[in-house]
Amino acid sequence: MASPFRSLIEDENRYNKSFQLFLERSSEHQCMQEFIHGVLPEIFTKIGKGKSSLNVLGVGSGAGQMDLQMFSQMRLKLPGITVINEVVEPSGDMLFKYKVLVQKTPNLEYINFTWNKMTASEFESHWKESKLDKKFDFIHMIQMLYYVKDPEATVSFFRSLLSENGKLVIILVAGQSGWGRLWRTYRAQLCNTEISQCVTTGDIKTFLDTKGVPYKNYVLPSQMDITECFTEGDEKGQLLLDFLTEVIDFSKNASPELRAGVLALLRHPDCSKEEDGKVLFNNNLEVLVVDP
Repeated sequence: MASPFRSLIEDENRYNKSFQLFLERSSEHQCMQEFIHGVLPEIFTKIGKGKSSLNVLGVGSGAGQMDLQMFSQMRLKLPGITVINEVVEPSGDMLFKYKVLVQKTPNLEYINFTWNKMTASEFESHWKESKLDKKFDFIHMIQMLYYVKDPEATVSFFRSLLSENGKLVIILVAGQSGWGRLWRTYRAQLCNTEISQCVTTGDIKTFLDTKGVPYKNYVLPSQMDITECFTEGDEKGQLLLDFLTEVIDFSKNASPELRAGVLALLRHPDCSKEEDGKVLFNNNLEVLVVDP
């Protein structure tokens, strides 16, 4: 049964506000950057061997910060490479920010950008209707599988677009994270299955294992300061709660019992640790590097 709440992604302005606050309060981008600088270069070396150009597909690329960091590492490892980059992003605001970032960033002449303002499922429909047979050397889906109707089918489709030595990189919250515990406990009350999924890498790994699909995984330790969530009426705390629950105005719309239960769980040692008067939520991510 679908949750009775309105999903946060229905309000793009509030979603962007809460997401920005989440980035300020968490080490999300830092831990991704460590992966991009520490692990990805070796992957790029393998997929770029003997090639003068690479086809890249970013699904749910947002404002493009992570994409451009990946490209800078790709260029360092493969200096003469040219990149044909397809961007799939449903938010007009995020696409605009990505384009501005590209204009402001020097030395991107080696990348050819194609912009697709569409969801992953719209892109899939467009691809199949157009009977396209292009293959991609590198596909990345960073923190976006929560917003598709069927994450497993989405992974299967995009994996089918990989070239012979290509790689599909999926980044999601880890199954053994505060998110995983929150969703396992309150999935029925919070998750709007028509729009978003309470999905972790644990779910995707189970699916890949069942299908016998080879992959490597890397855990990225991360935390998020959620102290303000426990101050009654705190505006930033309410935005963070919206982000954690994926519900618009969770504090106002949830029953007192549900709100108390969620807050108690968020403070529980299974989800968070308390340090120097702060409540630090386990925001661990996991990367899955999937083979064709």
